[in-house]
Amino acid sequence: MEKVTVTSVQRMKAEGRKITMLTSYDYPFTQIMDAAGVDILLVGDSAGNVVSGYENTLPVTMEEMLLHTRAVTRGAKRALVVGDMPFMSYQVSIEEARRNAGRFVKEGRAEAVKLEGGLTMEKVIRSIVDIDIPVMGHIGLTPQSVHRMGGYKVQGREEKQRRQLLADAKAVENAGAFAVVMESIPSDLGKEITASLSIPTIGIGAGVDCDGQVLVVHDLLGLLGKFRPKFVKQYVDLKEVIDRAVKSYIEEVRTGQFPGKEHTYQ
Repeated sequence: MEKVTVTSVQRMKAEGRKITMLTSYDYPFTQIMDAAGVDILLVGDSAGNVVSGYENTLPVTMEEMLLHTRAVTRGAKRALVVGDMPFMSYQVSIEEARRNAGRFVKEGRAEAVKLEGGLTMEKVIRSIVDIDIPVMGHIGLTPQSVHRMGGYKVQGREEKQRRQLLADAKAVENAGAFAVVMESIPSDLGKEITASLSIPTIGIGAGVDCDGQVLVVHDLLGLLGKFRPKFVKQYVDLKEVIDRAVKSYIEEVRTGQFPGKEHTYQ
């Protein structure tokens, strides 16, 4: 079982092999996904939504992210683990961005970090890369910019936005990032950016022509109910499975079926 690294991810683009990435936030889910063969595990700040119940990702702290990252890196053997830098952990200054990126690697044992932004974050990306911490970029719909964008809206439909996203992608590449996530952009723009970059593109609502794809694992498993963005494909309804199991447990406890003799010490 060959360990996935930054260089092997870049090699996958060169060889035309699609890259798979999922979010992970804890040890048991990580073990399952890692053993299944996913290439990259992103410890996403989406933990704020799907684990902590926040309205958006903005309240997530470094301490929360490091807690999740440590759990994931303990469970991952093959996959590349990328820590997602939370809001205000890299925007204040170059020094703070470097320090917090370093904490992901030193304390969380992550192998790379991800941060949002293109041209505006070019210097920040370069500064982190300069201290030998691999960086994954993120352009398009950037959830930490939800207030500026007026909500979770598709980006790049207008010509001005399209030109900006092309410039953002190039800036991320020029800054030394090893890959870039592209979220909620038209598929033809995703194809154009992918063809123009030497680094891999990971799409989430950016079309099939990206070098890889990423989903929030709770969306994939159907754990968040009926609301799903258009780009999400639900592969199983675990919410229904868990609901049935819990209701069966409640019924058996109330009727005295559980615990049975096989679950009781003599």
